[in-house]
Amino acid sequence: MNWGVFEGLLSGVNKYSTAFGRIWLSLVFVFRLLVYLVAAERVWSDDHKDFDCNTRQPGCTNVCFDHFFPVSHIRLWALQLILVTCPSFLVLMHVAYREAKEQRLREAGGDNYRCIYPNPGKKRGGLWWTYLFSLIFKASVDVVFLYIFYRFYRNYTLPRVVKCELPPCPNVVDCFISRPTEKNIFTLFMVVTACVCVVLSLVEAAYLIGKR
Repeated sequence: MNWGVFEGLLSGVNKYSTAFGRIWLSLVFVFRLLVYLVAAERVWSDDHKDFDCNTRQPGCTNVCFDHFFPVSHIRLWALQLILVTCPSFLVLMHVAYREAKEQRLREAGGDNYRCIYPNPGKKRGGLWWTYLFSLIFKASVDVVFLYIFYRFYRNYTLPRVVKCELPPCPNVVDCFISRPTEKNIFTLFMVVTACVCVVLSLVEAAYLIGKR
């Protein structure tokens, strides 16, 4: 995935955001996207390779790994980051639509041209609703993924040892997770930053409604 293009598009949204929106973008870039790219991907790169079970039964390790890790943290975070930033692109496209419409009217009207959008980025009319929807959607996505993580990984933590008795395992076997403490630290960090982003989105939505 080309995260550079992804970052460039989001940076364009920054000039149409409120102060709370700029703080939210900074958190996403510095504390979520950069941590994901620099550290998290490497921490989870060996999750399957170093998942060891005390048995040599063919297939047992793979079945146990799939049971305890139905979806990798790293893939869930990638999907979460994509979905949580998509509404920002919607705001950017709405502003671009206003600018293009203003340009067409200017070219068609000539001397009789009347300006419809003196400031295409001003949050009024349809753009206000688009911006408000983007805030609610971003907060909802983060809440949904926090719930998914909680359901898959109870209390957002990984145990040092898991016991598995699924076929084709011959009996109850002990399986050991690679670097559980380090993974727990990164998981809790991403959970906390997601919670902060939810609060910022809700505060910005309240600010937007109150200002109107």
